[in-house]
Amino acid sequence: MPTKDQVLAFIASQSGEVGKREIARAFGLDAAQKIELKALLRDLAEEGTVSRERKRLHVPGALPGVVLADIVSRDADGEFIAVPVEWDTEAQGEAPHILVQVPRGGSRRTSGPAPGLSDRVLLRIVEGSIEHAVPHVGRVIKVLEKARRQAMGIFRAAPPGSPQKGGGRIIPIDKKQLGRELQVPPGAEQDAEDGDLVTVELMRQRVFGLPTARVKERLGSLKSEKAVSLIAIHAHSIPNVFPEAVLKEAEAAKKITVRGREDWRDLPLVTIDPPDAKDHDDAVHAVADGDGGFIVTVAIADVSAYVRPGSALDREALIRGNSVYFPDRVVPMLPERISNDLCSLRPKEDRPALAVRMLIGADGRKRSHSFHRILMRSAAKLAYAQAQNAIEGRTDDVTDPVLEGVLKPLYAAYACVKKARDARQPLDLDLPERKILLKPDGTVDRVVVPERLDAHRLIEEFMILANVAAAETLEERRTPLIYRVHDGPTLAKLSNLRDFLKTLDIALPKIDQVRPAHFNRILAEVKDTDSAPLVNQVILRSQSQAEYAAENYGHFGLNLRRYAHFTSPIRRYADLVVHRALVRALALGKDGLPEEATVESLGEVAAAISVTERRAMAAERETVDRLIAHHLADQIGATFNGRVTGATKAGLFVALDVTGADGFIPASTLGQDYYRFDETRQALVGDRTGEMHRIGDRVEVRLVEAAPVAGALRFELLSEGSYVKGPRGRPGPLRRGGAAGRAAGPGRSGPPKGPAGWNRSGKGKPGGRPGK
Repeated sequence: MPTKDQVLAFIASQSGEVGKREIARAFGLDAAQKIELKALLRDLAEEGTVSRERKRLHVPGALPGVVLADIVSRDADGEFIAVPVEWDTEAQGEAPHILVQVPRGGSRRTSGPAPGLSDRVLLRIVEGSIEHAVPHVGRVIKVLEKARRQAMGIFRAAPPGSPQKGGGRIIPIDKKQLGRELQVPPGAEQDAEDGDLVTVELMRQRVFGLPTARVKERLGSLKSEKAVSLIAIHAHSIPNVFPEAVLKEAEAAKKITVRGREDWRDLPLVTIDPPDAKDHDDAVHAVADGDGGFIVTVAIADVSAYVRPGSALDREALIRGNSVYFPDRVVPMLPERISNDLCSLRPKEDRPALAVRMLIGADGRKRSHSFHRILMRSAAKLAYAQAQNAIEGRTDDVTDPVLEGVLKPLYAAYACVKKARDARQPLDLDLPERKILLKPDGTVDRVVVPERLDAHRLIEEFMILANVAAAETLEERRTPLIYRVHDGPTLAKLSNLRDFLKTLDIALPKIDQVRPAHFNRILAEVKDTDSAPLVNQVILRSQSQAEYAAENYGHFGLNLRRYAHFTSPIRRYADLVVHRALVRALALGKDGLPEEATVESLGEVAAAISVTERRAMAAERETVDRLIAHHLADQIGATFNGRVTGATKAGLFVALDVTGADGFIPASTLGQDYYRFDETRQALVGDRTGEMHRIGDRVEVRLVEAAPVAGALRFELLSEGSYVKGPRGRPGPLRRGGAAGRAAGPGRSGPPKGPAGWNRSGKGKPGGRPGK
C-alpha cells in the first residue's frame, strides 16, 4: 500500500486524468487495498491536500505538464533554479522552485541557445517528489527570451542653460522604480530627443550621485499622447511590426469561392458588434422550429482557409497569440489584409465561414448540432445599441428591413436559451466595465460605463453555445484541441473568503465541492446594498484565472464541463487551432490541424498563448492607468470620491468613482496611529484607536501626486474610518481622526516594530467574448 506522500507525488506527476483506477493500477493494488486507497483519498480531500474535479484528482498548486518560467538563481551545485511566470501567491503560497534540466548533446543550431540567469524558458515538468528540497524538475523545451541587461524609460534632455552640456535623465516607466532616475552623461544620449521612449544600458556606477546609463535604442517619441500605448508595447515586448514575409503572404491571398463549400448566401445572417469594431468575425441567425424551440446558426469567419499551418502568417500569429486592444490603437494578431478585409464578415459581400447549426429545445437546452464549411453573405452590420433600439421600436434604414425576419427571431431564441442559462447558474458577478473615450489629439475626453443590453447578452449566450458545440464535437471525434479552462477557487482562497464573509454576517457553507450557485446566492443577498461592490470584488479575487490547456478540467465560472474558444479566430490563436481541429475531424478540407499535432504539442501552444493573453491584459491595463494619470496630472490638490478596492500592509488602493482611476494611499500617511493589516477583515486597523479602513469603504481623497509615465497616482485620505473594538472588547479610544487628524501631518505612533502596513470579457478583448 503506498503512503500518502507517494500518492501525492504520483498525482502531481500526471498531466492527464487521474482517478482511483489509475492510482491502483500504478501501484498494483488488490481489491482490499483499493478500499483502503478510497479512504486515503477521502482523507487527502478533507485535508485539502488533494482537490477533486469530477473524476480528476490533482494536487492544488501543482505545476502543469508544461510551464513558462523565469530562471532566477543557481543552487549549491550550480544548477539553474526557475519559478513559474504565472503563479498566484495569495492562493497557492510561495512559487515552487524548479530545477532546470538542460538537454545534453546536440548543436546550438538544433537545440537553440543555452539558458542563463534571468532567461525566460518553456519547461516540461518531467518528475516531482515530495521528499526533495526542489520537488520539481523541468526539461528545457525552448529558451523564449534571453535576459536583457538594459532598462527602459523616458529621456529628458538637460535644459539649454544648465551647466551640463548635453546628456539628461531617464524617467522610469515602472511604478516600482518611481523616484529612481538614471543620469545620462553628455555623449551617451545618442540621437535621443526630449520625450523619447528609450532603452538604456547601465554603466559603471559611481559611489555618489545618480546611477548612470547610456542610451541604446530610441523607440519613439511620446510627445503625442496618442503614443502612450507605445510604452506598454515595448515594455511587454509585444510584436507590433509584421515581418515582410508575413505581409507578402497576406497580400498574395486570393478570395475564397464557393467551390468545396455549402452555399448559404441566401441565409440572412447578421453581425452585431461594438460601433467602433473594424473586424467582424461572427454572424448569427435564428428561426423557430415549430415545437417551441429554435434553430440557431452561428457563422464564424474561416481564418483557417487563409492562414495555413506552418506558413509565415501562422508562425507570426502564434508568436503574437492574440490581438491587443488599446484605447488609441489595436495591435492585431493578423495583418489588416486578412483581419479587416478577407476574413471580416462585411455586409453584402461573399465570405468563407465555418458555421454551426444548433437545435434548441423549448427548455433552452441544446439538443443537437452540426458544423458546416460555407460561403455566406451578411445581410446587415449592426451595433449593439442599434439592434436594441430596433427591438424597442426605434428602427432605422439598416434595421427596418431585418426587424421581422431576423432580429425578432433572434431575441425570441435568446429568451428561450436564457432559461437554460439561468438554470445552469454560471458565476454572476456584477462588475461594470469602464471605457475611455479619447479626443482627436489622443487625450482623455471622458470615461463611461457602457450600458449592458440584451443585445450583448444575446451574442454572448449564442457564442457560448457555439464554443460548447465545438468542444463536444472534437471530443467525440477524439481530435486534440485547446480548451478554455477555469479551475475552481483553491481551498486556501475559499477559507480566506469564508472568514471575510463572516465579518459581514454572511455564511459560505463548508462543502467539498463549491459551485457558482453558492456564490450567486451570496451576490443575490447583497444586491442593491452598500456591501454589493465589496462582496463582488472579494468573490472575484477568490477565483482562479482562466487559461488555455490541452487537457480539460472544465470551466468553473461558466459552470460547463467542456468549453473551447471557437468564435474569434481573427484575434485569438486558440480559436484558429480549434477551427483547424474541426476541419480535420469532420474532413472539411485539406487545411485542417496537421496529423502530427498531439495533446503534448498543443499543450505547449496553450501554455504560450496563455502567457500572451496575460501579457496583453497587463499592457492594456497599464495603458489605461497612464492615460488617466496624464488626464489627472493638472488636478493636483483636487478632491475626489471613490471606494477602497484593496488593502495591504503597505497601504490602501482606491478607485475613483467617475474615472475608475486607481491610486494608492501609503499606510504611513493615514494618521496619528500605527495601522496593521487585518487579513480576515481585509482592512488596515489602528493599534490605539481601532480605526479601520477596509475594502469597499466609501472615501473622499485628495490627489497628492501623479506620475503619467508610470501611470501612478498617490492620494491622501480625507475620510474617517469605522471603529472596531479594542483589545479588551471596548471601542478603541477616539482620537482626532478624519481630515483634521490627517491635516496635522503624517506619522505613526505605537509599537516601533511590525509590518508597515473573471471578468466578463467584452468583445475586443483577448480573453474574448464570452466568458472569462
